[in-house]
Amino acid sequence: MNNVVLIGRLTRDPELRFIPSTGMAVARFTLAVDKGLYGERKQQAISQGKPTADFIPITVFGKTAENCANYLSKGSQCAVQGRISTGSYTTQTGEKRYTTEVIADRVEFIGSRDQSQQQGKPIQPDSSYFDDFPDDDNDIFQPVDDEDIPF
Repeated sequence: MNNVVLIGRLTRDPELRFIPSTGMAVARFTLAVDKGLYGERKQQAISQGKPTADFIPITVFGKTAENCANYLSKGSQCAVQGRISTGSYTTQTGEKRYTTEVIADRVEFIGSRDQSQQQGKPIQPDSSYFDDFPDDDNDIFQPVDDEDIPF
C-alpha cells in the first residue's frame, strides 16, 4: 500500500504550469512538515543546526492544482493525501539524479498564513450575544431527587 497523509506549511507559493499536449494543470510546491520534536530534543536539534521539519515536494494535477495555485501561498497550512513517487533523470553533465515526491490526490486547506498569525488572540463575541441568557443561573437548573432518576 502506498498512501501518505501530511500536514504542514508551504515553503513558497505553488508553481502552476500546464501540460502542453493536454492542457492539464500541474502545481508543485514544497510542504514543511514538523518532525514532532519537543522539549529537549527540539532544542538539541536547533542548537546543532539540524532541521526540525522535513521538506516534502508535492505535485498536484487537474482542478486541484488550479485551486492550490489560487488559494494557497507561502505559509499556508494544508493537509495532503497521496502517494510517494520515485524517479530519476540524467543531468546535462551526465550525472544521474534520483527524485522522491508525493503525488497528491487530495489537498485540504487548513488555514492561511494570515489566520496563523492571528492564533492565540481570543475571539470577542458581540455584546448582544449574552442578551438571551438569564441573569440568574438558578432559574435554569432544578434540583432532582435520586429517586426520580430512572437508573
